[in-house]
Parts: sequence; C-alpha cells; structure tokens
Amino acid sequence: MKITIIGDGGWGTAIALLLNSNGHTLTLWGPFEDYLKEIRATGENSRYLKGVKIPSSLIWTSDPRAAVADAELIVLAMPSKFFADVCKRFAGLIPSTTPVVSLTKGLCEASHCRMSELAQEILQVPQVVVLSGPSHAEEVARNIPTAVVAACEDEACAQQIQKIFTAPFFRVYTSTDPVGVEIGGAVKNVIAIAVGASDGLGFGDNTRAALITRGLAEITRFGIALGAKPETLSGLSGVGDLIVTCTSQHSRNHTVGERLGKGEKISDILASMTMVAEGVWNAKVIYALAKLNNVSMPITETVYKLCYEDLSVREAVARLISRDAKPEYS
Repeated sequence: MKITIIGDGGWGTAIALLLNSNGHTLTLWGPFEDYLKEIRATGENSRYLKGVKIPSSLIWTSDPRAAVADAELIVLAMPSKFFADVCKRFAGLIPSTTPVVSLTKGLCEASHCRMSELAQEILQVPQVVVLSGPSHAEEVARNIPTAVVAACEDEACAQQIQKIFTAPFFRVYTSTDPVGVEIGGAVKNVIAIAVGASDGLGFGDNTRAALITRGLAEITRFGIALGAKPETLSGLSGVGDLIVTCTSQHSRNHTVGERLGKGEKISDILASMTMVAEGVWNAKVIYALAKLNNVSMPITETVYKLCYEDLSVREAVARLISRDAKPEYS
C-alpha cells in the first residue's frame, strides 16, 4: 500500500520503519522543510529517534497536498497539543473513503474530545481507527517485541489495520472500544508524572506500586464515566501502557515527574525538552473532565496542581497520604 504518516516525530518514524519492513511505500509529513532535509541527508531522525538508521526509500515532505496524494492509508502521529492545528492543514485533502489511523495519546484541551473524534470532525472522515498500547518508539524502531491494540466500533476496520500493521515483532490485537483505548492512553501519562515525582524524591518500590495501582483505579473510574468498557482498561492500552510509562527509561512523562521530585520547576523542565510530555498538557483537561463528571482522581488532581499551581512535591505527598481513610473498592 501507499501509506502517509502525518508527523515526523519518533513514534511516526518508528511506525514508518515497521510498515516499510512489511513492504509498504511510506511518505512522512513534517512541518519544517529544513529539518526534513537534514533527515534525508543523514539518514537519521536525530532529534526524535537518535541512533536508528532510516532507509532512503522513505519519502519526507512538508507539503500537505503532496504528502497525501494517492495515499491508501493515512496515519496521524502528531502530539495531542498540535493535533487539531495539523489536522486543519489537511482538511479537504483526504477522501472520505481513505482509512485513517490515530497513534496520538491525549485529549483535546479546547473541546475535551478524544483524538479520533477530533480527526473525524476536522478531516470529515466517517471513522478513525485508534492504535495504542505499551509501545515506546525507541523499542519498536529496533524490532523489540511489542503488542498493541487497534480499536474501532467497526470491527472490520480494526481487523484491516491489524492485518496491515502486524509484523513478526509487532503483535496487534483488536477492540471495539476506542473510548477505553484512548482514555487509557491519555490518563496513564498523568499517572507516570506522579510515579516519576515519587522516584525523584527517593521513595521506593512500595510507593511506586501504590501509585500505579491507585492510578489504574483512577483511569478505570474515569473511563467508565466516559463510556469505556472496564475490561479494556485492564488490557494493553490500560494497565499495559500504564506499567511501561511509569517504569521505562524511555518515558518522557516519568522523566518530568522525576525532575519535579528533585526540585526543578516545571517551566524549566519543559523549556529543556525537545519532545512533548503529553501528561503535562493532558493533566489540565483530564482534571477538568473529572470535576465535570464528578469522578474522584486524587493523583491526577495532584499532578495538575504540581504542573499548574506550583504545589510543592513534599506538600503533594502529604496531601495524598493524609486523605480520609476509605475501603479499597468504593
């Protein structure tokens, strides 16, 4: 197939390498032509996926119209913060019959909607398949075994994407619960900041396990309130993605939390980062949605206040640990 990936970051590049190894023809769109020239010249996406060789067969362009011309599949791989603006650049250029896949994990701050909903609205396509799960780009690009979920209310569409993306090292399951898959992928980034802060403070395995477990409880409550199936949040896109993001050396969200725990200011942390930590941006919208739907999310609320209200990490710990006693399942 002729496949276009919109987004020249690490995840988009890793998926391009995967699909290229499956025999497809890949075009990647990025917004800055000067950087794309550098990628073509060096054969490496050094800013977002350092150390991984990129074959010359991959096509790189900053022209939206050229990028999607004759494409048989569109893959959206831009950060949630820029998702709407980038989609608007492709509005009217993608036929409604062309399948679209979203790799982006997050919620829209302005409308509170999921990325697949946002893409459907802006691109005017009937549906968008969500591909998500515990899948760091650094590992997928190096053919390290990975399992993810392709989710769509139309099971046949999910199965089509499953067939296209499956590789010897990349196993794809299907789901008819895109709500659960996208909620799991969005909220786990927020919980990973809390776990990173704990690690930065020098706390141990007990604290990390408690935050991950109670974080999963928050994800599940929140997901169910928005229409997700609880079993989805016990799967790869829920607990699986939560574990990897809270414990991996590749996790940008964990890194942000760890640096907060060591006393750095959130503004300084973000200014020093090349890549986006989705949990920082999504803490705000998830906190707002939780309040709107009367969902108890104390860890998420704490991360929001760490990032946006200058709450100290020590005070955050004190507030969480001194909450009123309650049953575990309530």
